[in-house]
Amino acid sequence: MHRSAAGAAAHPALLPLLGRTPVARIHADLPHPHPGFWAKLECLGAGGMKARAAMSMLTGARGRGELRPGAPVVESTSGTMGIGLAFAGQALGHPVILVGDRELEPSMRQLLRAYGARLELVDRPAAQGGWQAARIARLHEVLARTEGAYWPDQYNNPDNPAGYRSMAAELIGQLDHLDVLVCSVGTGGHSAGLVGPLRRRWPRLKVIGVDSVGSAIFGQPARPRLMRGLGSSIHPRNVRHGVFDEVHWVGPAEAVDACRRLARGSFVSGGWSTGAVALVSAWAARAEPGAVVATVFPDGPHRYLGTVYDDDFCHAHGLTATAPATRPLEIPHPRAAEAFGWARCRAVVDPVGARAEGALAPHVLAPGGAA
Repeated sequence: MHRSAAGAAAHPALLPLLGRTPVARIHADLPHPHPGFWAKLECLGAGGMKARAAMSMLTGARGRGELRPGAPVVESTSGTMGIGLAFAGQALGHPVILVGDRELEPSMRQLLRAYGARLELVDRPAAQGGWQAARIARLHEVLARTEGAYWPDQYNNPDNPAGYRSMAAELIGQLDHLDVLVCSVGTGGHSAGLVGPLRRRWPRLKVIGVDSVGSAIFGQPARPRLMRGLGSSIHPRNVRHGVFDEVHWVGPAEAVDACRRLARGSFVSGGWSTGAVALVSAWAARAEPGAVVATVFPDGPHRYLGTVYDDDFCHAHGLTATAPATRPLEIPHPRAAEAFGWARCRAVVDPVGARAEGALAPHVLAPGGAA
């Protein structure tokens, strides 16, 4: 253990625990039989998947002199990045202040506090931008009153995707070949960080983005979202729209069903993002026989025992009222229809960089139904 100039304890012995996660072959029916796909189990690395990005952002800022030794780190989180920053803060000797919201699960609040993070919680979403915008507004208040504080800005910081180069190197060493990569998309960090190195190794690699219904990232209208960890009400600059060959939007009922099938049939599982990418990965393995498909399971199931794996929660939110979709509905363009269940689109657009092509069509795609 070492102490920084400001007196905060640093624990560099934690650093070898970062990353180095295994891949597992997944064969659980999702919901149909499929040839199988590979999943990178980030839950088995200290701090989870986003510890990679957190370490990259803090070490980058320290190298540039933007983050002084022992200075506080302040960030907005729906949970997973908070765990990663708690790890990085302990390793490097920085106190961590996290801005969350009232939707943050009690178990996650307890865990973040146990790791030494200080929490600031907002109690209502912003009229524009929802919980994310409300958290960012509070974050700026915290920065203004906290001397020397540093904001990594995970949504726009290029050091976020840079943190996943180590994961790309691990995948290249673990897989003989890769045809299809399936990535959940929130801040855009891990997809942006993985695609470059993986396409240099396998130039014909197909990349499928997986978003949440109600997310604005790929041109759908922003709506309140039950799922956390993927999707966004704002437009992170770290999302590289041009690297994706297609995008799927997945609803909470499909994600819950996939998570539970994973737990029963493969033992490894996780939360909303894990269920969503598993569903799409199984679909891709069926749709392209013989293709080698891989994805990333960002975390494990423990955070979600009161939501994804809780029968009362799922019943209260209508997630068990109807059978989840078993295949995606096709839409020609993100603005052609609003998806409320699993949908697929091969026209990938940057809703900020491209000019609007007219208002959203006045019809929706309901879960399991036609437009």
